[in-house]
Amino acid sequence: MTGAGDDIVAGADGGLVGGSAKRGDGGGERPVWSRDFALFFVARAVARLGDTMLPVALAAGLLEHGYGAGAVGLAMASTAAAFAGLVVFGGVIADRFSTRKLMIGADLVRLGTQSLAAAVFFTGHVVLWEICAIGFVNGVAGAVFQPGVASTVPRLASDIQGANGAIRIAESAAQLAGPAVAGLLVGFTSPGGVFAAHAATYAVSALCLLLLRLPPLAPGSRSPGHGTGAFKADLVEGWREFRARTWLWGVIAVWCLYMIAVSGPTTPLVATQVVQQHGPRAYGLINSALGAGTVVGGLLALRLRPRRMLRAGAIALFAFAGFPATVGAGLGVPAMAAGAAVAGVGMSFWGVMWATSVQTQVPPDVLNRIHAYDVAGSLAMMPVGQALAGPAAAVLGTGQVLLVAGAMSLVVPVALLLVPAIRGLIRADVIAVGPNAPNAPSGAPMGDRTCPQKS
Repeated sequence: MTGAGDDIVAGADGGLVGGSAKRGDGGGERPVWSRDFALFFVARAVARLGDTMLPVALAAGLLEHGYGAGAVGLAMASTAAAFAGLVVFGGVIADRFSTRKLMIGADLVRLGTQSLAAAVFFTGHVVLWEICAIGFVNGVAGAVFQPGVASTVPRLASDIQGANGAIRIAESAAQLAGPAVAGLLVGFTSPGGVFAAHAATYAVSALCLLLLRLPPLAPGSRSPGHGTGAFKADLVEGWREFRARTWLWGVIAVWCLYMIAVSGPTTPLVATQVVQQHGPRAYGLINSALGAGTVVGGLLALRLRPRRMLRAGAIALFAFAGFPATVGAGLGVPAMAAGAAVAGVGMSFWGVMWATSVQTQVPPDVLNRIHAYDVAGSLAMMPVGQALAGPAAAVLGTGQVLLVAGAMSLVVPVALLLVPAIRGLIRADVIAVGPNAPNAPSGAPMGDRTCPQKS
């Protein structure tokens, strides 16, 4: 979730999927920091740097060429729609082929698309459908790339929460720098310069992944079949594993509301509102404040080890309301930056809690597909929210829509906390020590207490 960030741990079937104990891949305990994790760390940080520059480039570039908030929303929605619609298939592909090679290929495709976008903006021949088409191809490449991220982290480090926290901090630091750099590039060059820099970040990410050496998969990991029938069977198995975990699909169901009412409209409307009223540099500053907050949230996630991770993460989500609310209320840039910083803390902490829960509660042989269903469900409604942002702002006003988004930011964590399977999920390393261990719930099944133990 996007989104989207991440001790003996037991999978939903009771098998070990990571942790401080030796794993079944023949390797022993692996610390967070190693050569290979550092390469993955840099790849994620640099790619995130480019991604956080993109909204500034789209908003400034399209506004410069006479388009409005609706066009910015459609451009963002084209990428999100392709990503959300195809990531489930990407998850099946990731379980059948080398995830590293798939991620490298996806990075190279996006290197090409963003180079093309840079050329379009440099020449000044900007047509909305062309920008949307480029965004769609980006979304397809992202759908192939993203499922492999979830399964890569447990293969590189034993302390999965620590690894997710470190990656979250890196991505947050990139978010801190990215919008400010984008604002400067727009001011001193043009939006095309931002797209060129974005393309370069994918080149760096691909190089880091090329140098990465992943440890072998655990003995006994399934060897997927071949052909259309096997592909469909993999899809069905992934859906069955996803549906069997109430905490998992419960979060995704609530997140659909979040995407329609909060994240979808917030991203394009905040960009448009701030750029129009205060300029691209102010928007870069506000997004940098958001990045600073997410760094703090990542640091908190490194130190705090709550027994009920999703409950703690949901409580942290209340902090996000300050971001759309301060912009919608028309407060000054310092107040908007403060609201963004607080929002970043909450969202970052939730991201680590969520990613770690998925990576430690789900067996490794279905993790790519489960993560794909997670991402698809999480983002399915984002293009809807983005596409509706412009029309809603035209009818109600941008400020009013953002105030509604702020109010809905408070509804979402309440909904999460009302679901027993979500608020009561025990972290996997606590359950893995056995029913007689301190604080272990008597008779609680692994992973999801609402589901029967699998044989």
